Order: sequence, then structure tokens, then C-alpha cells
Amino acid sequence: MADFELTSGAFAQGQPIPRRHTCEGEDVSPPLAWSGVPEGTVSLALVVDDPDAPSGTFTHCLAWGIDPAVGGLREGEAAPVEGRNDFGSAGWRGPCPPPGHGPHRYFFKLHALDGELDIPAGAGKAEVERAIEGRALAVAELTGTYER
Repeated sequence: MADFELTSGAFAQGQPIPRRHTCEGEDVSPPLAWSGVPEGTVSLALVVDDPDAPSGTFTHCLAWGIDPAVGGLREGEAAPVEGRNDFGSAGWRGPCPPPGHGPHRYFFKLHALDGELDIPAGAGKAEVERAIEGRALAVAELTGTYER
């Protein structure tokens, strides 16, 4: 089986995330596609964060309950279950680094899980990470950048 991989039709690995997907544009989530899902994967969980934020790692999206068989999420498509990002809302909120702060990196981490996460919608990053711990069969990562 191929390696577990996460890609986007909006940007390539390590490349800038289009303005459309940021606070300066429509702020819609980019399309995502995955392949090489490990055998035994029951569900997927997505964590998107920015480790370059001035106050420390900033979470932009938490999502889980994603069916691995669908192969991707369309642009702007909500996940079945979404957590609370560091903007204080559920779902996707795109890159919005401080102007003049230089380029920030945005890590999209897709976890292949051996079961469903038993946590409520609106859970925060710490709760999601605790639920994922010991359940991930593999992690696919895609990195984009953005600068204002």
C-alpha cells in the first residue's frame, strides 16, 4: 500500500496558501484529498495549526469523524464533527498572521484512527489530542505558508 498522504488542489507542499482561504479572502477551507489510508482505519481526524504565532501555536481547525473512504473534503466542506479553534469558533478559520510578522507555516495533520473519537463537538485542541493519543495508525501532513 502507498504511504498515507494528504494533498490540496489549492496549494502544493510548502507553498503559499491562496488568499481565498485566509482572513483576507473568503476564509473558506481549502480542498483536501488523501490517499494510502492504512488498513484498519475507521475514521480520520484533522488538526490545522500555526506554530509561528506570536503567542504560541495557534489552532485554526479541529475536525473528526471523517470517513476515510470519501477520499477528501471539498473546498468549504464542513467535517462531520468540528472542534473549537483558537478564534473561539467551530470549523475552519484560515491563516491570519499579524501584518509584517513574516511568513507563518500552517500544518495540516490528518490522523488515521483505529476507531471513532468519543468527544463532543466543540471540544478544544487539548481534548482532541488526548482522544487521538494511542489511536493513530498513521499521520499524513501537508504544510502551507501565508504572510500578510
